[in-house]
Parts: sequence; C-alpha cells; structure tokens
Amino acid sequence: MTPLGRIASVCLPWHTFYQKLHTGDVIRMSEPKVIRGKAYILGDDIDTDQIIPAEHLVYSLDDPEESKKYGSFALSGVPLAQAGLPEGGTPFVKNGEWQSTFRIIIGGKNFGCGSSREHAPYALNKAGALAVVATSYARIFYRNSINGGYLIPATSREDLSRIYRTGDEVELDTAGGVVRNISQGLTHELVPLGDVAAIIEAGNVFEYAKRMGMIATA
Repeated sequence: MTPLGRIASVCLPWHTFYQKLHTGDVIRMSEPKVIRGKAYILGDDIDTDQIIPAEHLVYSLDDPEESKKYGSFALSGVPLAQAGLPEGGTPFVKNGEWQSTFRIIIGGKNFGCGSSREHAPYALNKAGALAVVATSYARIFYRNSINGGYLIPATSREDLSRIYRTGDEVELDTAGGVVRNISQGLTHELVPLGDVAAIIEAGNVFEYAKRMGMIATA
C-alpha cells in the first residue's frame, strides 16, 4: 500500500488515485462505496467565500499547474481559530502546499452557503477532499458537488462536528448508510442519498445523462 493508502481508501485503482492526487487532476467520484481517511472538522454556515475566497477565483481551471492554486487556498477563508475543530489553529492545507492530508470534511448546518460558484467544491476536490458530512447544505453547493463529480455530500442525522475531532480516522460507507469514527469507536447513521446516488455512481451529471440516453454518444 502506498503512503496515501494509510490516510484514504476509495474504490478507485490505487495507481489512478495516487496519480490524480499528484498530477493535479480533478478526481471524479465514481461509486466509491467506502472512503476512509483523516477528518477535518468545521462548524456551521461554512460559506463559499471561506471555502475559496473571491480573490483566488482568477486562476485557470484548465491549466494543470495554475489550477493547483485552488487546492492551495481551499478553506483558507476560515478563521484560523475555527479551522480544525475543536482546538482550531489547523489549516486545511499547509502553507506552500496544495494537497491536504485530510480526506473527509465534517461540518454542521448550512454547509456551502453563499454564492453559487462551482469553484468551491472544485477547490476542495483539488486539495484532495473526497467527501463532506454535514447536517444540511446550501442547495447549489450540494448540486454542484454532485453534478461536477467533485465530492460526495453526505448528510448526517446528528451534528458530528460537535463529536468528532480533527485528525480522527473516519470511514464513510455510502452503501451501508453510516459513517464510522474509527478513532473513537463510534458509528452514526446517514440520511440516504436517494436519487442522486445514481449521478454519483456515474461520476458526474454528464456521464449520468449519457447512461440514461439523454445525451447522444458517438
């Protein structure tokens, strides 16, 4: 197992996942049944300006090197005292780097509120995040995450941001409908993904449309 294998597990071939993380490619989620990695804890009402501040929206999404800036500045708008709860003071991405060691973000209510920019889930994905678990989401952030294939936005029935700690080893089981805190020995139920599970399984909304015959294929 690669060093990354110790901090995150997804149903992608490991050589593909490792290469995507380190070449700057966007990771398109495609039916990852189980995601395991270090948790990063945030509070309520994390808005898109905190996820990727407006001054960083100038970078190209298409240039492999320039687009890494989105990873570098992911969650840089969160006040340091609220970054990496409960203690705080833990940046999501270390200064001078563009990849985070955290794979699963745990938030409270109304995650992704604010403007409708698609750059927000893109930036989290670019930094290496694979999923968010929160009690509720801003609708546009939720749909952008799924439609673009950037993140799995799982919904917890309890506010896990008050229970989990930054750095806890966490396992998100979308098929089983639970999230497990390996470090604390806890298991919590998730709200079923419902109809959006088919889009996540396909990889993004365009691949889903192809599967359903909504878009003609060559």
